[in-house]
Amino acid sequence: MAAERRALLGDKVIEHIHECVAAAPEPPPEVIDRLRRILTRPANRTPQTRPADRAA
Repeated sequence: MAAERRALLGDKVIEHIHECVAAAPEPPPEVIDRLRRILTRPANRTPQTRPADRAA
């Protein structure tokens, strides 16, 4: 995938992206907390538990 990205964008564009990311300020803790909640529970869904198999 990285090779495909490099072939599409080129080294100069990738270098520019890395420079922009390095220059960006760190996000505040509130943003990090919110992103963690979003990424661990997309669409605010709770994981469904499955009933344990019952022995016959």
